[in-house]
Amino acid sequence: MVKGFYNLTSGILSQTRRLDVIGNNMTNLSTAGYKAETYTDTSFQEVLVSRVGNKDKSGAAVIGSETYILAPDQAYVNFSQGGLRETGLPLDFAIQGDGFFAVQTGGGVEYTRNGSFSLDEQGRLCLKGQGLVLGVDGQPITLTTDQVRADASGRIFSEYDTVTGQGGEYLGQLAVYTFADNEQLTLGEDGLFQGQGAQAAQAPALLWGYTEESNVDMLREMTQMMTAQRALQGGAQVLKLYDSLLTKATTELGRL
Repeated sequence: MVKGFYNLTSGILSQTRRLDVIGNNMTNLSTAGYKAETYTDTSFQEVLVSRVGNKDKSGAAVIGSETYILAPDQAYVNFSQGGLRETGLPLDFAIQGDGFFAVQTGGGVEYTRNGSFSLDEQGRLCLKGQGLVLGVDGQPITLTTDQVRADASGRIFSEYDTVTGQGGEYLGQLAVYTFADNEQLTLGEDGLFQGQGAQAAQAPALLWGYTEESNVDMLREMTQMMTAQRALQGGAQVLKLYDSLLTKATTELGRL
């Protein structure tokens, strides 16, 4: 009976972690470039179960296998392309296909699909609240103005003024990096990815004035959330039943 406490408690903890991941996905439904996570767990310490006699235990018969508890495995990131939404904003960019923007953060260079950029006080291109966006030279891109235009390779130019005949100067080029295996990337608490072995994309395909939408499937997340909540509630109710039975076993049966 006591083993049931371990089984139920591990199940409750597993469903709680699953709900945390689902909640994070739903929170980032409108975050540009966000990639949904899927939580998985695994069984721990599988053992063979045998039927044996009360006295003569030489004729044991294998019944099957069972596991003691559920243990967290990992959260897998879905790197599939999100929808492309036209914003018309001059500092918005979306990557078509594979690749990531590079951002210089306090912890080093990290990577993101979120191309909803802005300018800091010094006129440098940045991802708000995260860090400075890097160019193909590995340095932050200084624009000083948001009156810009860009081409499909990420080259940014100042907006040309047809009245004054000024503008059109080259200001910098966005860097796009790819990895041999995106599954090796680690998703940080800040929503950015960390990884080694980044390679500059040879022919990046960017859309200027667009952002990539989150690839979270709201219907799927809602379905998984309800399933996890029901499993969590069921586990809690059975746990109370176990507690009640164990109390009776130690108090009432103990008198006998």
